[in-house]
Amino acid sequence: MRRTVLIGALLSLAGCGQGNTLERISGPTMGSSYTVQYVRTPQGPAPEQVKREVERILEGIDKRFSTYRSDSLIEAFNRLPANSCQSMPADVLALVRVGEQLAQQSDGAFDLTVEPLLDLWGFGPQSRREKVPDAQALAATRQRVGYGHLRINGEQLCKDAPVEVDFNSIAAGHAVDLLVTRLKALGIADLLVEATGELKAIGRKPDGSKWKVALELPGTDRQIAQQVLAVDGFAVSTSGDYRNYFEENGLRYSHTFDARLGRPVKHDLAAVTVFDRSTLMADGYSTLLLILGPEQGWEFALKHGIAAVFVTRVAEGFVSRSTPAFAQVNKQ
Repeated sequence: MRRTVLIGALLSLAGCGQGNTLERISGPTMGSSYTVQYVRTPQGPAPEQVKREVERILEGIDKRFSTYRSDSLIEAFNRLPANSCQSMPADVLALVRVGEQLAQQSDGAFDLTVEPLLDLWGFGPQSRREKVPDAQALAATRQRVGYGHLRINGEQLCKDAPVEVDFNSIAAGHAVDLLVTRLKALGIADLLVEATGELKAIGRKPDGSKWKVALELPGTDRQIAQQVLAVDGFAVSTSGDYRNYFEENGLRYSHTFDARLGRPVKHDLAAVTVFDRSTLMADGYSTLLLILGPEQGWEFALKHGIAAVFVTRVAEGFVSRSTPAFAQVNKQ
């Protein structure tokens, strides 16, 4: 359930004092992994309790949103024919509304119903092999894509066409927000939560320093640390297209789709990192900006005051530039 990311968290176990310790739990989730680092106080919950709570939340996310398990709620909805409705939990409906917001803001480039196209091109959960589809197959599949075919009716999600919803562009960010909320309710004030590359950091490590995040430039076989930032109260999300792709007849096709065109994007934007108070919105906006590309994405980020770093391919390798809103985040 996840895309390639370019972020590494720099976490130190040194400097623990005053009875506080830095705890770390991790495990598999959503086809990738999660890591939770937090400062444990003498009065705080035991690591075993924290792990149970974290995995309970992540299992719930998987059961509601995963497109890779046939028994998930969203896959049951995706199998329904046109003119069908299904009762959904409140957070599923909330993410549909977020998807609609991002689709409207991007004039339809971002679209939660893009899964049939991903399958057709070989990137989706039902795909068999990566290939460029013929024009007839592409035209037929595009009839099954479009966020306008979805509507919310009370507690039900409905569709008037056989569309399929894919929350992979925002579900991990939502999961991180849920985890942060639960850990704070348990009395944990200082933490860094990461799921499939989406992360949020709050407070300080036991030595009093802020959590640190490394922004990295993509390379052909590795990533190179470009900038290390101290983060407190912000989520960080990176979307990149440099690993999940295929080549055919000398052309490169990435897994980043513009739903308006029905095909992978064709531009030189390799990655976008977004900072936001909400991990959900950082997750969604990093995808949206990557879809729009280096020029349209940049203008969108400026218009909406998004704190973002753009990494673009050039003949010599990669160049990066950051928005004014990012400069303000970096000062905090």
